[in-house]
Amino acid sequence: MTTRAEALFDPYDPEHRAQPYRVYARLRAGGPVRRTPSGEYVFSAYAEVVSALRSNEFSRDLEANADPAASSTRARRTLRETAREAKTILNLDPPDHTRLRRLVSKAFTPTAIERLRPRVGQLVDDVLDRAAARGGLELVDDLAFPVPFQVISDLLAMPTDRAEEMRAWSQLLTATLEPTATDDELDAGQAAAGQMAWHLTEVIESRRRDLGDDVLSALIAVEDDGDTLSHAELVVFVLLLYVAGHETTVNLFANGCWALLSHRDQLADWRAHPEIGPAAVDELLRFDGPVQLTARTPLTAVRVGDTEIPTGATVFALLGSANHDPAMFTDPERLDLRRPNAARHVAFSAGIHYCLGAALARLEAEEAIGRLIRRFEVLEPESPPTWRDRVTIRGVDHLPLRIR
Repeated sequence: MTTRAEALFDPYDPEHRAQPYRVYARLRAGGPVRRTPSGEYVFSAYAEVVSALRSNEFSRDLEANADPAASSTRARRTLRETAREAKTILNLDPPDHTRLRRLVSKAFTPTAIERLRPRVGQLVDDVLDRAAARGGLELVDDLAFPVPFQVISDLLAMPTDRAEEMRAWSQLLTATLEPTATDDELDAGQAAAGQMAWHLTEVIESRRRDLGDDVLSALIAVEDDGDTLSHAELVVFVLLLYVAGHETTVNLFANGCWALLSHRDQLADWRAHPEIGPAAVDELLRFDGPVQLTARTPLTAVRVGDTEIPTGATVFALLGSANHDPAMFTDPERLDLRRPNAARHVAFSAGIHYCLGAALARLEAEEAIGRLIRRFEVLEPESPPTWRDRVTIRGVDHLPLRIR
């Protein structure tokens, strides 16, 4: 018999998508680990989520290690079907993950990222200048999408003439991350991956003939003890950079702005004290981060609390729930930009799969949100935001603002 606690995690439930943090609270109240009627195991408490993210007992490579018969959730298709010879770094375990991360990390040093700050600030100011002239700002289309898209394009020295196509392809790809993805959505995502890969291959081949001072050139040239990225690995990694480099940052901007507009005392605090920007961004990531869950599978049977989880089971680690666990964060439903331990959030995951672009996302959010709230004395929503109907990637879809 399915208990009420077991039935709480239902990605098809409209309430889950609209009010996930209410669902998470009920899940945690029922215990840190629950098995769903469809066969997955759900980790909702901070300690258990972090343990799964950091433990070598759990694999990120569900394609290779998860048992399809152990879950009724549709099998995820990966970029491997597009590249044929490579998986995205997100879906690799050591030693393959270690090798690939070592190679690509050379292009993402803190010094290299910090050098981007003036460019990010200029891009944001240009958007805000145009918005001031119009007297209005659509948060997502005018600011949250174009700035991080331009930044990742600058970083890779990629052409931006196909920005709208890239955005559409990215959204089709991220839809495949949903537990509720249909066959049609999976097919559309695979087609989008193929189109993106074809476009990126053309750019990569052109860059090989004329290397420059950019991250794509550095990735082409990177070498470590004679090891280099294969063509397929390079295509898949650049594709991932494009998608992750702007798609999740779009939601960080938009979710964070809405949180501040809903908590005017916190907005006023950051406006009056710009120096709290880095801590403020961490709290916004904790409060309503863009990535709400990630999947793992145990390589051997493991016991978590009172629950025995068999080899090959699908485990959903609820990042959003961990970030609202009162065992870690006091009064977690309250936005507090001066929260002393906000940086312990898991919005960027943890362990070996900690987000490679975390420093860039933080920098972009600090510049974009900080400049927005300081530029305009009047910053009011014209209407409530609309949200993407997603479980894995949570984000504001549309939010028009009155500004002055």
